[in-house]
Amino acid sequence: MRALAKTTAAEGLELIDRPEPECGAWEVKIRVLRAGLCGTDLHLQQWDEWAASQVRVPQTIGHEFYGEIVEVGHEVKELQPGDTCSAEGHIVCGYCRNCRAGRRHQCIRTVGLGVNTDGAFADYVVVPVENVWKHADWVDPDLGAIFDPLGNATHTALQWPLVGEDVLITGAGPIGVMASAIARHAGARHVVTTDVSDVRLELAKAAGADLTVNVATTRLADAQRDLGMREGFDVALEMSGSPQAVAELIDNMNHGGKVAMLGLPQSPYPIDWGKVITHMLTIRGIYGREMFETWYLMTSMLSTSPALVEAVRSVITHRFAAEDWEQAFAVARSGRCGKVILDWS
Repeated sequence: MRALAKTTAAEGLELIDRPEPECGAWEVKIRVLRAGLCGTDLHLQQWDEWAASQVRVPQTIGHEFYGEIVEVGHEVKELQPGDTCSAEGHIVCGYCRNCRAGRRHQCIRTVGLGVNTDGAFADYVVVPVENVWKHADWVDPDLGAIFDPLGNATHTALQWPLVGEDVLITGAGPIGVMASAIARHAGARHVVTTDVSDVRLELAKAAGADLTVNVATTRLADAQRDLGMREGFDVALEMSGSPQAVAELIDNMNHGGKVAMLGLPQSPYPIDWGKVITHMLTIRGIYGREMFETWYLMTSMLSTSPALVEAVRSVITHRFAAEDWEQAFAVARSGRCGKVILDWS
């Protein structure tokens, strides 16, 4: 089969022929039809310090995908060939305290599909049956391919009730854009999304943001005045990993405000803890998705709102054949795009 893989412990990727993976007793073999590019994949291509610490070559990468089941292990009862699906990309141990308490997204031994084990940038991928999310017929390949990052956006956005709240989203990458759509769907009063890319801010506006702010030229305090806000934001979703974004976010929160942080920084940075304390802010780190409550929530929301489906789908700006992966990665790295999709059909 075709597979986009790390073949050497160095920068770059190769589209190679690899044997099709075998399906174990409790596993499912999936024919990949679409796959989404993630920032993680860019790190793996670049082969930075983090990537070198995670991957053992040769390894197929990729973890956001939609496909059709072609084989199930003899112990699998709930799924069958012909079912369409995506998969939770975090493979957990099932035995640590968090797993046994039902908090599998906090497993201390999590293995990442396409990071620590062979992934979905290939004609076929094999995953544990418990990681498979079967799709309804109304989920098309493109929409199904972005369920993984939509899960990140949903998990982050729904940490606290949003009805009637003023919501700030820092970072208008694909997840920030989808979070803008979810916050609008969930009943926020004002949704303000920031970035330094006008291209991505336009995507956030189309997805549901009331106001977009290019923080290279405009301050959040000015945005508050434009909206008639007097007390600061009630909820903030930090998607950028930028120290400057976090500092300005904290300066513009209402007392008692709540902050969900998903964006990963490149290195440690200082925070004004005095303001966090005196303004009684709650800061919560977010990683991945709740398994599988987040998957239920996003499927339910999409199934009842055609407008939300279109808002989420609008984040996809580029589609490439798998053979054109180099061009796809270049577009994704440019930042002048939303979600980039590889077609493996």
